[in-house]
Amino acid sequence: MTKTTVAGVLAMAVAGGVAMLDAQGGGRGAGPRPPGATGPGRVEQITVHGKSLEGNLEGDSPDRDVTVYLPPSYAGDQSRRFPVVYLLHGYGGRENTFTERLASLLESSDRLAVAQGFSSAIVVTPSAYTLHKGAMYSNSPTTGDWERFIAEDLVAYMDSHYRTLPSRLSRGLAGHSMGGYGALKIGMKRPDVFGALYVMSACCLTANRNPRPESMAAAAAITTREQAEEAARAPGFGPSTTLASAAAWSPNPKNPPLYLDLPVGDQQQAVLARWAANAPLAFLDQYVRDLRLYRAIAIDVGDQDGLRADAGKLHDALTNYGIANDFEIYPGTHTSDVAVRFQEHVLPFFSRTLLFDPAK
Repeated sequence: MTKTTVAGVLAMAVAGGVAMLDAQGGGRGAGPRPPGATGPGRVEQITVHGKSLEGNLEGDSPDRDVTVYLPPSYAGDQSRRFPVVYLLHGYGGRENTFTERLASLLESSDRLAVAQGFSSAIVVTPSAYTLHKGAMYSNSPTTGDWERFIAEDLVAYMDSHYRTLPSRLSRGLAGHSMGGYGALKIGMKRPDVFGALYVMSACCLTANRNPRPESMAAAAAITTREQAEEAARAPGFGPSTTLASAAAWSPNPKNPPLYLDLPVGDQQQAVLARWAANAPLAFLDQYVRDLRLYRAIAIDVGDQDGLRADAGKLHDALTNYGIANDFEIYPGTHTSDVAVRFQEHVLPFFSRTLLFDPAK
């Protein structure tokens, strides 16, 4: 069922979200109130080695910092296994984006854990912070194969080190902004790994065929690694955003020291064509069959977000192919309501749609 909420609709209060869960009985995936859910959950800081990231030309470490949220019942019931939500942060973020910056994963998840009809999952966020502030969750010799790192290396680590339910129907993939782009792109290609998708305010859904000349000139002025590192230390996005896009989408192993091509000069159109080939709305048609395999797909975006139009195009494209998706436009900017959305929509979505009972 497709749902569109226009500006002016009030966001649900926390109590209202819990009441909705009670009324729905937790949906398809949820079970009874979990044993041991009265105590607090915990967040662990771990390091996961990415074989898929080894040898990247950018020189970023293949050992990635990762936060793992374990719900209260993880410690309370040692015999129980759990679904896992893989949550991807946005550009400039790190593994603590949803624990300390845009949301409070521990507080939100613990609050929901005691709600009747809500089933808790393990939540995992890897750091995709690179030389240029973000890997774009793409496959590139310059940054490494982030698609395989998320879908294979990280999943394999979690399944071998934690009490997970190692089934695609018990794995969710979600992300915000650059992470929303990554969740959709990886999700389209790996329905063998994940069973439900939640795309929050995704960037980069459509091709940028007319980049601003001043942005390209600023990026082209950075010709050494030292300059790139200095640009990354500056607040905001700046030229690092363009460099991150080029490292992910137009890598060039023969163009040291940054090993990328920018859409400037005689090669502008050729490079822009490579960037366009990485825009999900440009290749979604090729993955319709894969997207139909998902148990549920959700998309949301703020009514004051500059990415609102592209989110609507994604919703329309899926709907035109008869692929069910929940689509919501809520009152807010790109980042103003992430914490509320995460607590009241993202976590309940996975509580309803992931498989919590391995016998089913």
